[in-house]
Amino acid sequence: MNNRAMICVPIFEKNYESVLQSAKNSIEAGADLLELRIDVMNNPNPDDVSSIIKEINFPLIATNRKMEEGGFFKGSESERIDILLGAAKHANIVDIELETEDEYLKKIINGSKSTIISYHDFNKTPSIDFLLEIVRREKKLGVIAKFSVMPQNISDTLVVLNVLSQVQDTIGIAMGDIGMYTRIIAPLFGSPITFASLNNKSAPGQLDIVTTKNFLYKLGNWR
Repeated sequence: MNNRAMICVPIFEKNYESVLQSAKNSIEAGADLLELRIDVMNNPNPDDVSSIIKEINFPLIATNRKMEEGGFFKGSESERIDILLGAAKHANIVDIELETEDEYLKKIINGSKSTIISYHDFNKTPSIDFLLEIVRREKKLGVIAKFSVMPQNISDTLVVLNVLSQVQDTIGIAMGDIGMYTRIIAPLFGSPITFASLNNKSAPGQLDIVTTKNFLYKLGNWR
């Protein structure tokens, strides 16, 4: 990873052409990384996903988020993993959920160049100890740990920053309007990647890339 936070723009589009156009626009806007949200695409299959990643030809995270963790993939779990395995041959990083069945989780980890192991709670913010344990489990499996939680108040957002202050190579996000500021502050606590939108937000509270770049520049975390 770089010595500064990388700005990742999720590609949140349904068809091949719009994915390519969104990727092009995001790169021109200054993204360091793209996140291809495979689960948003219409009827994705391994061959098409591999082709589009090769055509984009830019540092990329492949994600095929299941519905239980805020995603849109409607196929079976084996289909989801097969598509992600195909993407792993060409993507720089694969994001796979911590709660994925062990058999599938091991396949993705072994078949990827690098991994983000992720955890999501769209209802609440768990305790500091709980999240530290989640990060510990994630770091045993992958290169980067990630947790995204839903704060109910400002105190919950401080839980996220507290956890980040105690760990390394971890992406921590407090979602929604209350947690919006953590997307800018988290890099100051060592978060290696922050997510910013171009046109379509992939998560509640996500800031646009221009605003994100401006804030990080002013905070001295981006050049």
